[in-house]
Amino acid sequence: MTNRLSIAICQIAPIVGDIAGNKAKILAARAEAAKAGADLAVFCELVVCGYPPEDLVQKPAFQRACREAVEALAEATSDGGPAMIIGSPWRDGAALYNAAILLEGGAIKAVRYKVRLPNYGVFDEPRRFTPGSDFPQPTDFKGAKLGLMVCEDMWLPGAGEALAEAGADFFIVPHGSPFRVTSLDERTAAARERVNATGKPLMFVNQLAGQDEVVFEGAAFIMDRAGEIVHRAPQFEPGVFLSDWEDRGNGWECVVGPNEIWVSGDEMIYRAVVLGVRDYIEKNRFPGVVIGLSGGVDSALTAAIAVDALGADRVRCIMMPSRYTAEHSLEDAADCAVRLGVSYESIAIEPAVEAFDAMMAPAFAGRAADVTEENIQSRIRGVILMALSNKFGWMVLTTGNKSEMSVGYATLYGDMNGGYNPLKDLYKTDVYRLCRWRNAGHAADLKGPKGEVIPERIITKAPSAELRANQTDQDSLPAYDILDGILERLVELEMSVREIVADGFDEATVKRVEHLLYVAEYKRRQAPPGPKVTKVNFGRDRRYPITNGWRDR
Repeated sequence: MTNRLSIAICQIAPIVGDIAGNKAKILAARAEAAKAGADLAVFCELVVCGYPPEDLVQKPAFQRACREAVEALAEATSDGGPAMIIGSPWRDGAALYNAAILLEGGAIKAVRYKVRLPNYGVFDEPRRFTPGSDFPQPTDFKGAKLGLMVCEDMWLPGAGEALAEAGADFFIVPHGSPFRVTSLDERTAAARERVNATGKPLMFVNQLAGQDEVVFEGAAFIMDRAGEIVHRAPQFEPGVFLSDWEDRGNGWECVVGPNEIWVSGDEMIYRAVVLGVRDYIEKNRFPGVVIGLSGGVDSALTAAIAVDALGADRVRCIMMPSRYTAEHSLEDAADCAVRLGVSYESIAIEPAVEAFDAMMAPAFAGRAADVTEENIQSRIRGVILMALSNKFGWMVLTTGNKSEMSVGYATLYGDMNGGYNPLKDLYKTDVYRLCRWRNAGHAADLKGPKGEVIPERIITKAPSAELRANQTDQDSLPAYDILDGILERLVELEMSVREIVADGFDEATVKRVEHLLYVAEYKRRQAPPGPKVTKVNFGRDRRYPITNGWRDR
């Protein structure tokens, strides 16, 4: 029995499916917590298998491997060092649960099941897990009664209130809470609801990882009984962070903890995208990436993100000029490559264009040139990048932004080729803002050089695909500030045409954008993944039919 506990927040980056590797990371973090004098080391939701495991978790062999890892971790606590709270899938009879498990003294001391299983956005847990009891019980640990809740149980009434009613002293909540621009405010509000409803302090422990399209930025925190965050672990950085808790007669409270400063806005978005790119490349064991560097703003930002994620020596940029490529594009692409310090070369597509013109002339006889010839150029570039990827093993990063992907302003098997798209969930107006931030800002987790890495002219000139003479994006699309305003209302807010027009947008333009959004669904189904940063991304969040007769009229 004690009236004081030292609890380590272990903010680590598990890899989905790498159970042995995750176990090693857990033990390494526990060793660090032991050196700091911790009584208890707390890890994120499903840390043993990584989150989200999706349908992997339904495989009996996978479940057995997770259980064996938990048992081995339990045995490790027989050394007298810190106890652990870990997350793992846990089978009990015919039911599979998402569990938080207390390991202490060489044994599994308590298993607590997630009660609320989310089924929205990127989550699909009722497909895989059984919900726990609506009346969970506190977990005894060295004289304290811990209210163990798993992720969604903090966000909805029920489990927290039941734990408090049963005598919990404070809450510990392992999370797999994905990043989006509003996530910090939303987590704070949800935690405050539980604290205000119960009068109990709360510890929030989150995963730190990029996992396919989802990014988890860490940002663990401790909230006092007044509903204020009093201690913060960093965003985007791993570590073990000690907190001291005391029972001062009127309840437990945290008296010492980490005091990091959280970033927001464009820096937060940029670093989340970098983390997503870095983890996707590293976890899938690619030696580096190859990018088509056109002299435009999208490819320049993609190159900067890649360098910040991997280092310049792992980024190869290719200029692929045609008869329509402007001299300023050649100059700007070369300038950007020099500033970033990346490998840069030029492979002209004109010989291939001429070959295709000759090959297709009989089939196209009597037909005027149109978008077909433009798409051939884009697809030639895609073939070049994929050939380099095949030959050297470097993955192609795609450079299309969310505005283009929304309305189909992209070419299948051309500029949509690639394994990952850093800009997939960034509108064009976001791209411009992030370029501005990156030229003026930097952070310790960014591997690229400080300073203006994206030439000013790339940011200020009119965007163009340069697939025909004197082409600009606005030949085909509304101005990006208008387009993005409409798209945000259609995609993120699900507003009707009438509501969007009431916000001041032209009705014909809104209807045209809505139509383009729907008919481009088949392209998006074939697009590579990319990190989610907005409320609704294309992929796990938004699942619209390809064949779709609906129009809002």
